[in-house]
Amino acid sequence: MSDPKEQNRIGIDKKIRSDVKVLARFIQIFCANNHSADGKQLVQAKGRTGEFLKGVSVDVCDDCRKLLLHGAGKRIICPYDPKPRCKRCPTYCFRDGYRERVREVMRFSGAYLIKRGRLDLAFKYFF
Repeated sequence: MSDPKEQNRIGIDKKIRSDVKVLARFIQIFCANNHSADGKQLVQAKGRTGEFLKGVSVDVCDDCRKLLLHGAGKRIICPYDPKPRCKRCPTYCFRDGYRERVREVMRFSGAYLIKRGRLDLAFKYFF
């Protein structure tokens, strides 16, 4: 029999991976539509963040790369299970300016996906 704690950890890791993937997709949409194509690079990370970004291919500018890595890092270390939506979270963990930028990205990308009929990706925006 496998350890229940290990099974719970696998489930949590799967949810984190899903959340990071959605964040990456939203940031990619935002960057592609709001920033010039010059200087965009594939996002790469090391350590724990790199583990959760494995298999996620995102070309973004330097500012959006920093936002993605910061947001992914904060999601990975979130102590809450189940994780509340950031705007309702009792703990303010984002560095100054990042929270507002993530809000802007989510607002833009959520509306963008809804307009294009991609409700499956926009689902995270609302729930």
